[in-house]
Amino acid sequence: MLNLSQIQEAIDASEGIFRLEPCWVPRSFLIPGRRLKLHPDDLYAFGGHRGGIDERWFSSTTKASNGEYTTEDEGLSYIRLDNGNHFLLKDAIEIAGDRILGADVMENVGGWGMLCKFFDNLGPIPHHMHQSDEHAKKVGQKGKPEAYYFPPQFNSVQNLFPHTYMGLEPGTTKDDVYRCLDNWNKGDNGILNHSRAYRLEPGTGWQVNAGILHAPGSLVTYEPQVNSDVFGMFQSEVEGRVVDWSLLTKDVPPEHHYDFEYLVGMLDWEANVNPEFAKSNKIFPRPVRPVEEMEAEGYRENWITYGNRHYSAKELTVLPKRTVTIRDSAAYGLILTEGYGTFGKHSVSTPAMIRFGQMTQDELFVTVDVAREGVRITNLSETDPLVMLKHFGPGNPDAEQLVKN
Repeated sequence: MLNLSQIQEAIDASEGIFRLEPCWVPRSFLIPGRRLKLHPDDLYAFGGHRGGIDERWFSSTTKASNGEYTTEDEGLSYIRLDNGNHFLLKDAIEIAGDRILGADVMENVGGWGMLCKFFDNLGPIPHHMHQSDEHAKKVGQKGKPEAYYFPPQFNSVQNLFPHTYMGLEPGTTKDDVYRCLDNWNKGDNGILNHSRAYRLEPGTGWQVNAGILHAPGSLVTYEPQVNSDVFGMFQSEVEGRVVDWSLLTKDVPPEHHYDFEYLVGMLDWEANVNPEFAKSNKIFPRPVRPVEEMEAEGYRENWITYGNRHYSAKELTVLPKRTVTIRDSAAYGLILTEGYGTFGKHSVSTPAMIRFGQMTQDELFVTVDVAREGVRITNLSETDPLVMLKHFGPGNPDAEQLVKN
């Protein structure tokens, strides 16, 4: 049984920076895009009945909600020690959250409070929404806003549909959506006839709040979000594949499974029909400091997810042959997207190919005291940048100034 002493030993041995094992998640209703560097022989490592692996979850304390065949630890990140032992990040935070996240976070949030992932699909995801706290609580879960960022390093190939339908066209009525639900078993129920597609642009992102319909396109997407796996599909057919009604109602109380008024009532109607949806929801990178100052010190850092108190994220680039010390006010997880070097005491490198179950050197978790003291990072390449994405949980003090009222 894991205990506080063992976790403190792990913190000391790792100098407050944990290595995390790759965490793969399949989806039965989607086709993998094959850009997450997972070996092609391992795309169906969970079995054909589970579907292909099209997601990698980062710093996850959230179990995947993936139907009756979900494995015991599916979606949960493991800390890997140098001696080969491992234990769940979730368990470590439950036992020693004050030392990993800080006493203030444990008191105010009760844990990590966020989930981050890459998802990678050949084509589009069905038009769907994530419930608000109000509706998610009725099935014992949390509501889920989420954000998107499209890392250029993973999107040299954009696959079949690099667009995302978001929201509903202004002027759409609830009766229009009722008719789509009524036509569920007639093939394509026509929900996309009432939506608008936006071309996806690598190096930018979006904020999608709970209750907003969206059908993510085929770019590899970095997705910070609240740590919940609730959703409801509103599209009955995608690229000829039928979407079962149960995927609309999996997080709906049984008495409302065929209650159209309740189902449509889960949508944030005004946010969906917002005539300036892109202006309100598209996110562009924002430098943390003046660019000239950062580059003179050997790095560039941009906010890539910001504007809310649920989560935030940065993209850090360390220039070739440079060493920098970077400080943050909160614990964070990170995933490398390019390059190699050292991060604190750890060697880090971006893999070219990963076997299912193989350990990598591209994912870490930085505890709060080390984040505040600063991490020394060296790019060992003479030519290539060292690039990483850093995800923060609720209430990151550095992101407070960017929160929209």
